[in-house]
Amino acid sequence: MDWQSDSPELWAYLESLHCGDILSGTVAAIERFGVFVALDDGPDHPTLPGVGFLGIPELSWRRFDDPTDVVQVGQRVACEFLGSDTYNAEARLSLKAMEPDPLQAFADRTVGGQELLGRVERVVPIGVFIDLGDGISGLVPFKQIDGRPAASPANNFETGDEIAVVVREVDLQARRVLLSTPESGQRTGRVLPT
Repeated sequence: MDWQSDSPELWAYLESLHCGDILSGTVAAIERFGVFVALDDGPDHPTLPGVGFLGIPELSWRRFDDPTDVVQVGQRVACEFLGSDTYNAEARLSLKAMEPDPLQAFADRTVGGQELLGRVERVVPIGVFIDLGDGISGLVPFKQIDGRPAASPANNFETGDEIAVVVREVDLQARRVLLSTPESGQRTGRVLPT
């Protein structure tokens, strides 16, 4: 479809937007691949439920299982405009851009070598994911647990167990927190409540 000639009002609206603009609207439809938003100042879209679109990664900084864990149809939202998708003639939006990044806040208040308490979130073949609170999870690779080899079984860990961990690295670009277990009897920093 040629959006410029078939929907000149829609095309003009998309061209009038600038990255960083804050747009408000109502959640019009929720799909497994994203959320359509009917924008307050935007025209109707000829084929889609809304001119605004929130891709799954732009819904929240926190981990979630389903888009309905974050938004509901009919909910009012304010989003940051990221850019125009000229193929689908929609405004790409970010809901998470409207909130502070919890990983950045964690990195600002945490230093390498700091010891924290966390809860075992899940055990995977390469290690143990630890919930550190505030939506932050970190990985303790099995090779960092008491010197065990990387392929060690995870029989010692149960989901929900509280354990002490040491922050080894906070990588903001890769969005990951690497942890280890403290060496027995040695404390490397203050323990923060979770």
